[in-house]
Amino acid sequence: MTDVIARAEEIADGLLFPAALATDRAELLPVGNLDAIADAGLYGLFGPEDLGGWAADLDTAGAAVERIASGCLTTALVWLQHHGLVGNLVLGAGCLRDEWLADLCSGARRSGIVFTGLLPGPSSLNAVADGDGWVIDGYAPWVSGWGRIDTLQVAARGPDDTVVTVALGELDRPGLTAGRHELAVLDASGTVKLTFDRVGIDADHVIGVAPHRPGETNALSLRLNGSLALGVARRCCALLGPTALDEQLDEVRNRLDTAGDDDIAEARATASAFAHKAATTLLVHTGSRSIELDDHAQRLAREAMFLMVFGSRPAIRSALLQMV
Repeated sequence: MTDVIARAEEIADGLLFPAALATDRAELLPVGNLDAIADAGLYGLFGPEDLGGWAADLDTAGAAVERIASGCLTTALVWLQHHGLVGNLVLGAGCLRDEWLADLCSGARRSGIVFTGLLPGPSSLNAVADGDGWVIDGYAPWVSGWGRIDTLQVAARGPDDTVVTVALGELDRPGLTAGRHELAVLDASGTVKLTFDRVGIDADHVIGVAPHRPGETNALSLRLNGSLALGVARRCCALLGPTALDEQLDEVRNRLDTAGDDDIAEARATASAFAHKAATTLLVHTGSRSIELDDHAQRLAREAMFLMVFGSRPAIRSALLQMV
């Protein structure tokens, strides 16, 4: 699996980081960033080897995500969310596996994710049965990659407190309306509020229906999100040169690697707080020029700010509030 990590590092250092300031100020991240990741086979990180994937273990995947994020967090965010659908199709999902999985692994098909139905409390996105399929109504407040993805995995709240997970393979369709957010950081991620107006889903595009368990922890998802923070911290450490932060980065990474369901939220919060610390250290070290738009320090500081609120489930937020 060292080849996977080496490819991710080569893309991060050779392409993504040199262009990161331009990407940060672009209207939408360059498709060439994602094409390079696809050419390296990294869209198939979790895909089966017989379909061109790597079948990567969690440690390898985390290391690859960390490298890509060290080059450009905007690109890493859009690419990372692709893997949710790959993972679900690897585990099953009928004809969609045969029809889509090879293209998802190659990057010929690129997916985003809507997780609104998984969140605690009443959902803004709901699914009702319609014959053998479903109809989805409502809105998803945060969907990234719009304009750079052609597929969506959608989790909507179903009847009897369930979560209905489906796949959309046609995003330019009646009933879907995207309203672009204006973000202080990662604005080029194409993050939108996506409205669903009675969007019909055929039965063969249903991935599954499961009980809604808002308190349940997904260690895999939180571990990979933690790698985004490790990536930002990694780049800060590289720009600073040798410091005590290098050893601390290793400690934070090890804590994520060894965390289980009971302590992954705190480990993830620690990673986000450490990225913020590393970025602040870089700002001070760089001095007044760090606030100029052509300096990486201000970009990394804003990316660290993003990671303090991105995907912050209640347990993560509570842990962060005790750290800051």
